This record gives sequence, structure tokens and C-alpha cells, in this order.
Amino acid sequence: MHGSGLAPSKRRGQNFLVHQHTAERIAELAVPGPEAVVVEVGVGLGALTVPLARRARRVIGLEVDAGLIRWHEEKKILPDNVELRHQDILTADLAELAALCGGPLVIAANLPYNISSPFLFRLIEQHRFVQQATIMLQLELAQRLQARPGTKDYGVPTVLLATCATVTPLLSLGPDEFHPRPKVASQVVRLDFQPPPAGVAALPPHDPATLKRLVHAAFQQRRKTLRNSLRGLLSAEQADKVLATVGQPPSIRAETLDLAAFAALAGALDALAKGRDHA
Repeated sequence: MHGSGLAPSKRRGQNFLVHQHTAERIAELAVPGPEAVVVEVGVGLGALTVPLARRARRVIGLEVDAGLIRWHEEKKILPDNVELRHQDILTADLAELAALCGGPLVIAANLPYNISSPFLFRLIEQHRFVQQATIMLQLELAQRLQARPGTKDYGVPTVLLATCATVTPLLSLGPDEFHPRPKVASQVVRLDFQPPPAGVAALPPHDPATLKRLVHAAFQQRRKTLRNSLRGLLSAEQADKVLATVGQPPSIRAETLDLAAFAALAGALDALAKGRDHA
């Protein structure tokens, strides 16, 4: 970092990884094999890019900061098998990137924490184009992705990610690994989208769009009963009917339901909607 002439952007929430042994370890965990094409999100100063490039056949580095793009163009420190692109991952077409890579994406990301949640939801929406993603996250968010029903960390990202990916914690990192030092601890996790998580194929039939609406509505006010949380989608009478259909009491709360229970509820909502359409 020192001597680069660049300062991390507070507006972008940039915290650059500065310990090279940590970058080497992340690259080792993120690259599945020497023929892999890896998409790196957030190239920064290239601390992770270089060890990724040593282990992969090709690295496509996405960086939204034009100043960093210009710096890399001037310094030319990146290996020849790295293609640097000025692109925002939140607006990137993952299908197009997958076509460019010749198959489902292998992603490595050290993200600004302020875009972690939007990035995760984008991966969920377009998961069919992703093989795996190794991501540095704020520890609090990483714990939410791994939470169990009935715990305070269990919520929308937990449930929706469980429909399409298996979460594996890899490394826990302290603030000293970064410049500037963040005020929070971090964790590297791997999200495996292909093959799909065990048990997903056996879920009750449901429309994924219905499940998404249901989960967002259910967790909007955690302390409410599910019957009351669904009032934005259903009348009280309809909510009681749907809950009874899947054997859930009106007093149940969202945080106690596992993925299978949410899928069953989504299927009941689908059936109710079809009944209205054919009434």
C-alpha cells in the first residue's frame, strides 16, 4: 500500500488486504485447479490477483474504481494471464461473464462490506451461472449465512442462500490484515452452487419467486407472528388457511421455520393463488 500513491476510498468502503501470506492462503482455497478461469471481484492493488493468477489458467479482474484501473495500466504489475475490466459486479451480466469464461463462474471476492449483501442477493438470483464463490465478508454477515433456525442470526439471506448454495467457512481474519483497519472482524467463506445443496431437490414443490416474496415478508418484522407478517400478502383469513394447510399454528414466527417449511408455505401460497385465478 505504501508508495502506491493511492488512498483507499472511504466512499467506496475500501479496505485493502495487505498480508501476503493471507492472500496466498485465500488463493489456494479459491482456485479449484490449474485450468480454472477465475473472476476476481475487487482487484484493488492486486494483492489477491497475483496469487490467483499463479494458480489459475486465467483471471478476469473486475474493478469499479477508475483510479485503480489507471494505476494498474501504468504500473503493469499484474501477470499476463490477468484481464482487467472496469466493471461493477452489481450491474454485470453473470450469464455474459460465464460465456466469456467458458462455463459456470469461479469467483473470488474481497468486497467492500457495504456492497456485500447486494452482491450475495445477485449471486442468489443468478446462481445457475456460478459454480463457486470464495468471498471475504464481515464476520457478522458470514455468521448469518451459516445460522440455524431459532437463532438471532437466522434471516432472509440464510434461507434464500440455502435454496441454491452450501456455505463453508474457511478463514477468520482480524482487522490487522487490512489497510485501513476495519472496525470489524472478517471471515472468508466459500459458497458452492454446483452441485446444488443436498436436500434441495426434495423440497416441497413451489415457485422460487413466491418463496422469495414470502421470506422477505416473513422477516420484515421478526417479532411478529407469521400470521401478522403475511398481512402484506394475504388477508387474515387467507393466512390462517395457508398456515393450517401446512400444519403450522398462527402463532409461529419466521425465525423458527427451516427451508423445507418455507418451501411448503410457498407451495400453499401458489395453490391459493391458482385457486383464485380459477375461481
